[in-house]
Amino acid sequence: MIETEFIERLTKVEERSKSNTHQINDLKPVIEEIHTMSKTMVELIGEVKHTNENVSNMKEKVEKIDEKVEEIENRPAKQWSGTKKTFFTSITSSIGTAVAAGILYLISRGGL
Repeated sequence: MIETEFIERLTKVEERSKSNTHQINDLKPVIEEIHTMSKTMVELIGEVKHTNENVSNMKEKVEKIDEKVEEIENRPAKQWSGTKKTFFTSITSSIGTAVAAGILYLISRGGL
């Protein structure tokens, strides 16, 4: 009887072994796909890091361009402000010169 039990147990173990082998063979493509996906993820992460660095560099460049554009936009206002100041100074100087000349003229004629 012991021999029969061993034969039965051995038969069951062989059947289980065949079943396990079949399951392992079914899982091999899945494992390969997981490895492929892992490699792809590593590559994607590298690309994302590279893209983030490029975006950071682009932000800095855009900020510099914004500053330059703002400076260029403000130039005409500064020039106009300078022009107004020059015009006002010229008019004031002209009026002052005319008044001074009139006073000197009156003084020289003995009018004051």
